[in-house]
Amino acid sequence: MALDLQIELKQVHALVDQLPPAKLGAVRSLLEVMLDDDDEALTEADRHAIRVGLDSLAKHGTVSMEEVLADFGLTMADFEAMADEPESSPTAKLNG
Repeated sequence: MALDLQIELKQVHALVDQLPPAKLGAVRSLLEVMLDDDDEALTEADRHAIRVGLDSLAKHGTVSMEEVLADFGLTMADFEAMADEPESSPTAKLNG
């Protein structure tokens, strides 16, 4: 079992070593979230909010990404362009 873990760690390290510097922050953030041991029990309010959300989803279905972006006056092309802009504020177009 320990050997399997060592192999897994080497494979993960090799993948991280191949990442461009711009993507390292995203991986670090993901790892931090995965390590955040937030084992708080759900409250009754949490459970209710989840039920309301699931009921709404069952009743109304999902909303496409295009529809959400359209609500903000954006297109998929705008969204993709924002993803390519380093340190760009997603609301810059909305506030400008």
